[in-house]
Amino acid sequence: MLIYGERHLRVVLNEYLDRPHQGRGQRPPDHDEHVAVPMEGRIERHAILGRVINEYRRAA
Repeated sequence: MLIYGERHLRVVLNEYLDRPHQGRGQRPPDHDEHVAVPMEGRIERHAILGRVINEYRRAA
């Protein structure tokens, strides 16, 4: 992936911080371990980082 300036870098870094990470058991860096994650419901796909990565989350 190419970074096209400071604004683009900030967008990429913010999206990276919101993504789950394997080293943290698929939890984002600021995840509160005491918050229960619902296991039922429909899952939606969201393209991030210019559609380079797909992120999946429960539908609201």
